Amino acid sequence: MHAIAQYQDLVSAHFNSLTFQKEPNNLYEPIRYILSLGGKRLRPVLTLMATEVFDADCQKALAAATAVEVFHNFSLIHDDIMDDAPLRRGNETVHEKWNINTGILSGDAMLILAYQFFESYEPAVFQELAKLFSKTALEVCEGQQYDVDFETRDDVTIAEYLKMIEYKTAVLVGAAMKMGAIVAQTSEENANAIYDFGLNLGIAFQLQDDYLDAFGDPETFGKQVGGDIIENKKTYLYLKAMEFAKPDEKEQLLHLFSIQPNDNTDKIDSVKEIFNQTGASETTQTAIQDYTFKAFETLEKMQIEEDKKTILKAFGENLMKRNV
Repeated sequence: MHAIAQYQDLVSAHFNSLTFQKEPNNLYEPIRYILSLGGKRLRPVLTLMATEVFDADCQKALAAATAVEVFHNFSLIHDDIMDDAPLRRGNETVHEKWNINTGILSGDAMLILAYQFFESYEPAVFQELAKLFSKTALEVCEGQQYDVDFETRDDVTIAEYLKMIEYKTAVLVGAAMKMGAIVAQTSEENANAIYDFGLNLGIAFQLQDDYLDAFGDPETFGKQVGGDIIENKKTYLYLKAMEFAKPDEKEQLLHLFSIQPNDNTDKIDSVKEIFNQTGASETTQTAIQDYTFKAFETLEKMQIEEDKKTILKAFGENLMKRNV
């Protein structure tokens, strides 16, 4: 198997070779732009890695990996429109650089292009990939709608929140890995097990994102620390704090999540203090660990060599060691 950096280089070189030189230019230029911004490209790397885990050449999975990444970027274009976000990966978002109509239409085209990448596979593999992709794409939309709905609700439960992040984030991680298994034509048991590995790791990753948003190091996190608090997002941290809070703490937290001050410094500090006092921050860290271990448990169900289980476990451990 390759090192993660080698998979990343392979994915990067492949995306650099994709031109999308088609007309009309105003449809395809935004697609070239969003894909040129790069990012971690974690999902296509997982597809290639999973293919090699099951003893197939990772080059065979490049088309499926491309479909996953094109779909992911399509969802980012539309998410940025919904959030009215000005920046993506430190650059102008598509709808800001062009306009909302362009963002919608170019995003739509990307969804269709993602499906086209599966056409290079033989019928049986194509059918499995397309079936998984359709299921996953719909779940991502459902997760996004849950996220939108939660903005105006004060009765969101932990179970509902976990379902939301599972659909919005984790299912695509699981699908990316299962696509590698499908391309490798391994057993159904192996394919399902690596999907569960990716799914649980995806949930852990998103919970860690919630935690780092509040307690991360601004120098290493890559995003504005306290962004979720500023936007009054009801994250796992918030929901656990509300569950554990004393009446006065709950009242203070509700007040803080109802205001939008010009300077958010005091608000962020006060909310973080409540997260710590109630034990919400510690509970969130425990949940991250629990879902990571749950992912590792699925490795025992896979009929693969022990050294490959070790590689997958090491990948999961490194993913959970982002700087705080």
